[in-house]
Amino acid sequence: MYVNGQEITIKNKISLNEFLKNEGYDAQRTAVEKNGVIIPKKSFETEMLSDNDKLEIVCFVGGG
Repeated sequence: MYVNGQEITIKNKISLNEFLKNEGYDAQRTAVEKNGVIIPKKSFETEMLSDNDKLEIVCFVGGG
């Protein structure tokens, strides 16, 4: 699997939400594109990842 252009290996199928949590992302402040399609936040729990996927993850930060 590729995440933001870097290859990583996942051993088992995992939900997008679980992956984000394991990698330290705050799902509420994150936008994810999987294989060219933006995944709605409401689907993070059910969207399953596999080793062939390509993710682009963007985190939003506050400030001024």
